Amino acid sequence: MTAIQQEQKNSQQEYLQTFIQRYTQRTQTSKNLAQQYRPVLADKTSIGFNFSPEIKELCYPIAVERSSGSRLWDVDGNEYIDILMGLGINLCGHNPLFVQNAIAEQLQRGMHIGVQNALAGEVAQLISDLTGMERVTFSNTGTEAVMTAVRIARAATKRPKIAIFTNSYHGHFDAVLVRATRTEYVKKGIRRIIAHKAESGSFFGKLAQPIQANLAANLNPKAVPAATGIPDSAACDVLILEYGNERSLDIIRKHRHELAAVLVEPVQSRHPELQPREFLHQLREITQQLGIVLIFDEMVTGFRIHPGGAQAWFGVQADIATYSKIVGGGLPLAVIAGKASYMDYIDGGQWRFGDDSSPQIPTTFFAGTFCKHPLALAAARATLQHLKTQGIGLHEQLNQRTSQLVSDLNTEMKNQGIVIKFTSFGSFFAIAASQSAIPPIAMNLLSYHLLAKGIHLRQGDKGGFLSTAHTDTDIHTIKQAWIESINELKIGGFMTD
Repeated sequence: MTAIQQEQKNSQQEYLQTFIQRYTQRTQTSKNLAQQYRPVLADKTSIGFNFSPEIKELCYPIAVERSSGSRLWDVDGNEYIDILMGLGINLCGHNPLFVQNAIAEQLQRGMHIGVQNALAGEVAQLISDLTGMERVTFSNTGTEAVMTAVRIARAATKRPKIAIFTNSYHGHFDAVLVRATRTEYVKKGIRRIIAHKAESGSFFGKLAQPIQANLAANLNPKAVPAATGIPDSAACDVLILEYGNERSLDIIRKHRHELAAVLVEPVQSRHPELQPREFLHQLREITQQLGIVLIFDEMVTGFRIHPGGAQAWFGVQADIATYSKIVGGGLPLAVIAGKASYMDYIDGGQWRFGDDSSPQIPTTFFAGTFCKHPLALAAARATLQHLKTQGIGLHEQLNQRTSQLVSDLNTEMKNQGIVIKFTSFGSFFAIAASQSAIPPIAMNLLSYHLLAKGIHLRQGDKGGFLSTAHTDTDIHTIKQAWIESINELKIGGFMTD
């Protein structure tokens, strides 16, 4: 290590020590709770997603006591402007009055489970009205919804395999917790380097096109488990493709006789800067031609970018779509919706009283004790009625405010010569990882700096959500906190121009 590097390291350690002391003093009760209950509570949030020894003393979640509108209050009495928003659930802020009233009214009627809920049909109709999907059923979580959608696709096509895309997230069941092989990650890195060199106009850039073509021609769709505890067999029936790459369409064609479904997160929560409209249209055309079920995972995009979700925004109708987050109004609820020809595998399809009709479609297995919980359906009905009444104007205004926040942040980064670019999709905004130069330790510390300034998001996250409850003053405060936090990390030696 050179003298300059050692000096930089010493400077970083001194800065970090001062910041850790300030942060932990502010949130001491949250830290004490994490330590007190660690022996009994197995909790992923207690270490964060990016644990590292340098910030060990910061690795505990903020314990929240109450929430309202755009605000949270923690056990130490600190007030936060929340941009985590329940991981994107609270489009209209925490605890909106129309949801409060719906839950209170339902509580008076009881929480009857195991019987048909009187609200189920009405909520299904509201979802159909907003999304254009023909039939609807309910589950509890996004993971369950995606599991069910995949099962329906396999039942309908009698084929075993599914295809997913790198950097997508579809829940935590084994069949989708897979990743590309290490070789593919190396190839992806090479492609990025080549693209950069090509843009620079260097001599190496002249060689970029044939090298890129060779790499694209050798995409390997083989998937491997993404976490310990997942057997290799779970990845055998999964192809993992590169999102937005036309060569992925060739692989789909090649495997058409064994592919039941292509599962796609239209705008990936991990890479929202990638919004490949034309690719999605091509994907729709190919899957339709080949009889492969196109499943849109709209957990984040559903009811956010548009009342009809990403399908309406991109002008692409999937065969099946899965929803959660916003639709439940803050309570656990997920939705599987789609064309009747696929959804009929849930209940056998249409039949009528008073004649000799009967279910004609062989059903697959689907069940769940809490799938139509009365409180969740009451909250969902209130939320969906609110969205339907407010119309597209609610989304357009919220989308515009988020776009303006991102534009202001990007202007400031450019003016300061900092290689960070923000992006947005609807009310979700984030640092565009593929277009930014920010070391992992700085990304991790950034969220803690925002928390210290009263902006709440999950530790290690690179973005957040705006809601209709956020005021102009809130948004200005959010913007300033991001700018100040990035500058403080720069001063601390964790970021360079």
